[in-house]
Amino acid sequence: MSHAGVIQGSNVRILIYLLFAIQLISMGAMEMSGPFWPVHLRGLTSSESVFSFASIAVYVGPMLGIILTSAFWGRIGDRYGHKLMMIRALAGLSLTQLGLALSGDIWVILVLRFLQGAFAGYIAPAQAYGVSIEAPSRRARLFAILQISTNVGSLLGAVVGGLILDYATFFWINIIASALCAICTVVAAVTLPDVPPVKKTPAAQTPAKADRTGSVWQGSPLLSLLCVMGILLLARMLPQTAFSLYVSSIFEVSNSVVGLCYGLLALGFILSATAWSRYFEHRSQQDTLQRISYIVIGCIALTAVAGVTRNAMVFVAAYFIWGVLLGATTPVLMSLISKTADSSRQGHVLGIAQGTAQFASIAGISAGGLLSQVYGLQYTYLFVCLAYAVALLPIVALRYRPVGAHPNRDPCGD
Repeated sequence: MSHAGVIQGSNVRILIYLLFAIQLISMGAMEMSGPFWPVHLRGLTSSESVFSFASIAVYVGPMLGIILTSAFWGRIGDRYGHKLMMIRALAGLSLTQLGLALSGDIWVILVLRFLQGAFAGYIAPAQAYGVSIEAPSRRARLFAILQISTNVGSLLGAVVGGLILDYATFFWINIIASALCAICTVVAAVTLPDVPPVKKTPAAQTPAKADRTGSVWQGSPLLSLLCVMGILLLARMLPQTAFSLYVSSIFEVSNSVVGLCYGLLALGFILSATAWSRYFEHRSQQDTLQRISYIVIGCIALTAVAGVTRNAMVFVAAYFIWGVLLGATTPVLMSLISKTADSSRQGHVLGIAQGTAQFASIAGISAGGLLSQVYGLQYTYLFVCLAYAVALLPIVALRYRPVGAHPNRDPCGD
């Protein structure tokens, strides 16, 4: 069961806000360097081939590290506690950022970026820790709050990183990021209470749960839910590579308008995610999936509008509303994914989900870049529409799956 009953309700709210602040600062610290890696790498090599490879690997490396290790760290967290994994991840971020600040070799930088994903991976243990202290009925809201903190941190981090680079060198971006992550490590260690891992006991295992002891996949909708989330994230990332070129060439607008369009998607998500989580909070899995299918249809319509319009203001409005609808996707699906496993396996399941999200993001970015080169920028949003249409298939399959195949109740106790 959840430990939210042990920690008083008012204290839970304070801890959730603290998790929000730690994630905002640490993710913002990481994003300070995000937009500027190609600029830094350009000065480290004169080889065009090395630069082209490095400018991709510097972003894909951390994602690949998370994919390979997130489930493993999740199991360790289930056994020894998720607070320890949060501290491990924040310390890993701080140390790798320090190494990146001190390194001037392009290959060492790429290795450190991979290790950053492999040994840091903060988001999954933070989610698992939040699940261990929050009431199961508020789980969608928890995931919404934590994802909002990541988005706000990304927006603010990129702005702060640009300001630092205007007045100092890239070295100082990484040094400041390392210091911020070190502070977050200390704050997490000192202020967050220890929540003991949930132990599986034979007496607590009912016959219905016996099969689940061997695998988180048996008799569970986990695979289908991961498929839905992965396709939705892939669809979201398809325009990433071609976005700035598409907007500037189709609408012939300034870079500030390009940045505005990009930021409005995140702003729409930030403004809507908690409201959507409250809307879905007490709905059954079938009801939730039915309404998410309507959200996906709305995304198809909006991205179709974005793809056919030649009016910049219509494109801006469509992007903002698309962001509003995205607030109803990943946090709600993460809540459903979390509820497929009992409390003793939250770290493992959420680690798998985080790895799936990273894989989907890599696939979306890569596919989007390839498709735009092969078919041209003008078809970018057609492919987004098609990806969303594909996402409807597993949603419909889950909606009409016999309820007995995956009892729709919260295994963690609601």
